[in-house]
Amino acid sequence: MLGAVAARAQQVADTAFAAPIVSPVFAEGRGPVVAIDEAHGNFHTATGRYVAFANLARRDGFVVRASAEKFSAPALREVRVLVIANALHPRNASGNWTLPTPSAFAPDEIAAVVAWVRAGGALLLIADHMPFPGAVAELAAAFGFTFSNGYAQDATGRSQLAFRRADASLADHAVVRGRSAAEVIDTVRNFTGSAFRGPPEATSLLILPKGSVSLECKVAARFDADTPRVDVSGWSQGAVVKAGRGRVAVFAEAAMFSAQLAGPDKRPMGMNDPAAKQNPQFLLNILRWLTGVMD
Repeated sequence: MLGAVAARAQQVADTAFAAPIVSPVFAEGRGPVVAIDEAHGNFHTATGRYVAFANLARRDGFVVRASAEKFSAPALREVRVLVIANALHPRNASGNWTLPTPSAFAPDEIAAVVAWVRAGGALLLIADHMPFPGAVAELAAAFGFTFSNGYAQDATGRSQLAFRRADASLADHAVVRGRSAAEVIDTVRNFTGSAFRGPPEATSLLILPKGSVSLECKVAARFDADTPRVDVSGWSQGAVVKAGRGRVAVFAEAAMFSAQLAGPDKRPMGMNDPAAKQNPQFLLNILRWLTGVMD
């Protein structure tokens, strides 16, 4: 566990990264408010590992704010998109990445988010590998999503995958088509995550291949012969759904929307990885779909 936490600690934001934007949607500072949660032990925050996320959204005209309040109707009143990335319960937020992984959110907070979405709000919920899925399981379930609290990998044991339109692992949807040929997404890369199933009305965008499994470990990144292996063939690492008058996007991997420098050799990881060149546009398309710019 300490090794896993130490490896995570070596992930720092690549503050120099700035992906090109073909055609910004909003004038600078005139777009909807995007609030990035930092009130729930989040491993990714607007001024931390999600600084590239925040900067990209701002350059598309969104007004990005850090959200340090617990979720409630007053706290969400001015928010158009709520981003929750790798939240944790206090039991796990201190680095104790072992089971159990309690909910990061109180029941009244979940109720507030559900009511806000159904009234027209938009939620981007992100949780990668264990322990993060356990912390968001109750909130995800309120919208019909069921997470595996493990590490997803394909039949060959790879946990870093490419989802492609060419093989239909990247599904057809407005988020993938964009607004023009310049915004079409052909490939999305992930960087180790979990898996989930969505409700029937959801569209799964990132589809795990046949033979994929979730390693359901008791301690983060610690696997042995007794570690349960759950078949997650065809499960999702990214999906979208409309809920009432609002919209929800759920993803089972967080680094794909970051730009980080990992390990002692400062390897690019996330949107700054040369193999993930379309991830920034994919993120913009998601935010635009959540706000109704694309349908």
